[in-house]
Amino acid sequence: MKAACWRILFVPFFCFPIWAGDWPQYRGPNHDGISTESIRTNWADTQPRQIWKVPLDPGLSSFSVSGGRVYTQVRRTISGQAQPQEVCIALDADTGQELWATPLGIADYPDGGVGSDDGPRSTPSVDGNFVYVLTSYLRLACLGTNDGHIVWSRDLVADYGGTVISWQNAASPLLENGLIFLNCNAPGNRLLALHETDGTEVWKGQDDPMTQASPVIATIAGVRQIVFFAQSGLVSVARDTGSFLWRYPFPFSVATAASPVVSNDVVYCAAAYGVGAGAVQITNAGTQLGTNEIWRTPGASMNHWATPVCLSGYLYGVYGQAGSTTSLRCIELATGNEMWRQSGSGSGGVLAVSGLVLMMTEDGYVVLVNPDPGGYTEIARYRALDGTSSSIAGLPVKCWNVPAISNGRLYVRSTTEAVCLDVAAAAPPALKLSGSLSGSGQNFRLLIGNADGSPLDTNRVPNIDLFATMDLTLGTGGWIRVTNPVVLTNNQLLLESPLSLSAPQLFFRAEERP
Repeated sequence: MKAACWRILFVPFFCFPIWAGDWPQYRGPNHDGISTESIRTNWADTQPRQIWKVPLDPGLSSFSVSGGRVYTQVRRTISGQAQPQEVCIALDADTGQELWATPLGIADYPDGGVGSDDGPRSTPSVDGNFVYVLTSYLRLACLGTNDGHIVWSRDLVADYGGTVISWQNAASPLLENGLIFLNCNAPGNRLLALHETDGTEVWKGQDDPMTQASPVIATIAGVRQIVFFAQSGLVSVARDTGSFLWRYPFPFSVATAASPVVSNDVVYCAAAYGVGAGAVQITNAGTQLGTNEIWRTPGASMNHWATPVCLSGYLYGVYGQAGSTTSLRCIELATGNEMWRQSGSGSGGVLAVSGLVLMMTEDGYVVLVNPDPGGYTEIARYRALDGTSSSIAGLPVKCWNVPAISNGRLYVRSTTEAVCLDVAAAAPPALKLSGSLSGSGQNFRLLIGNADGSPLDTNRVPNIDLFATMDLTLGTGGWIRVTNPVVLTNNQLLLESPLSLSAPQLFFRAEERP
């Protein structure tokens, strides 16, 4: 038992806060427009800091952000090309400097409706060292993120017999676990999954003509699935096989770009030009999935371009048809009832961050709104885009592009310019771990507090996890989460526990979740 008297307790000062992440696809990593980051919201005291602002060629594409680069699409005149081209560009996330530009095909928009600043509508999707782009004319390309070189490409019209719809494609490629999901609009086999590595086919099927809406992936009624918003309505297929799961009839023409919105087992969709909106509940009887329409509002509560976000059972988004009266509205998902509306949005877009709705108005304002079904409450407002960096003389700001947020930075663009804003919340004080032995070396006390000596904010406590290991050589797999009771005392967390006789030494670290 003598060895027990020399038991060593070593407590390193480890703290691993997890605050940020990439925004690698249209509407974010979870395809729902909701960011898990925390941002600064006291803009009246401290406005968002402009990191950079650059002119851009026209485009309705949004941003994807990954690995220190920002990706979007523009319409550009290329030397030696008879027609303007759709071009995928990469910008340095810190400076806005263009790193590379890769032409991908003609930029021709004969159906009108946008104006002389029309451009590509699809947003690039990023996975690791590759970025995937779907053009207006259904060319899918895989580019290297370092220099934009084309790794492989597929012409979905030539390869599958796909047809280009009126106003062309606006859907973005959907990525998950090495697969790309899209609607190639080929009669008889319109829904398609390809391998990210080389573009080879995984599955195809169904005969649901495409719209401009991007598909979403979600676990609904316990089943991982891809939900497409086609001209026939919602259609869902199994992620791995493409096998049919369920349909919700919602027929309309091609005129919508709003993606389906999934909340638990409910899926919402909406289309403009008098079509309206609807919500369907997905059920699982064990052998097959079923649908139960919850509500339908023909000709009302229409989303045209922008997809709403769902927070605590309510939809917040820009409603109305582009070119007419549009407004930010709150819709109860369970009933379809409109709770309130607020004018001034134009054909802008929304995302959710820090528990708030962040709206980008068509004329360049970023607005923070409290998601309260009881009424509209504006938290802050900032003019982000004003056209002063426009490379196209005489054109006003037109921001139909959905914002993106990554690593405490907000990226917004219009058809003429782009800006990066620092909105990061002030980092909380670093955590400090300190320990001591008591009871003749048979017990230990571990304290977790702020390194600067300030009181530990009680709001942080539920997000702090403690881990321990007896052997640092085991790597990350050797750390075990400590489940012993931890109490808040004297503005610090306290862990008291007897030492195990089998543990000659213990190492601790803390992780703080956002």
